[in-house]
Amino acid sequence: MKFVCNHFSMYHLKIGDSAPDIDAIDNNGNRINLKTFLGKKVILYFYPKDNTPGCTVESCNLRDNYESLKAQGFEVIGVSADSEATHQKFVSRFNLPFKLIADTDKKVLNDYGVWGEKKFMGRAYQGIHRTTFVISEDGVIENIITKVKTKNHSKQILEQIKTINT
Repeated sequence: MKFVCNHFSMYHLKIGDSAPDIDAIDNNGNRINLKTFLGKKVILYFYPKDNTPGCTVESCNLRDNYESLKAQGFEVIGVSADSEATHQKFVSRFNLPFKLIADTDKKVLNDYGVWGEKKFMGRAYQGIHRTTFVISEDGVIENIITKVKTKNHSKQILEQIKTINT
């Protein structure tokens, strides 16, 4: 697996790399493994925290466009460091039709290189960089979106996929 330094000063996977496997718990307490999604395209989106304004807008945008994403062969999976219980409340409150991974030990976040230093109002802290990985049917990273447009994320994903495939 190759890592390259990007503008976050942290290491990220590259387009064309195999997506790291995931062995984690989802919002329903079920074990989720990326290998079970082989044969399907996966939108794996990492977001900072349940029930915060930007994360809610992003998740609801994916919810509102979920059927059209599914029609194009995509599965949607969200990941944050929130607990299974917090995820379940988030799913119930906003009627999210997809799974959320509770990565409380930050293994998936670190495997995908989205956990690292952030700055807010001059203060540095460790957190999740909002990032989306589009993974092909055979488990290869097709696209990495680091400048997520929360209000139009599903459209952003589809437009970038269209650009890649033309």
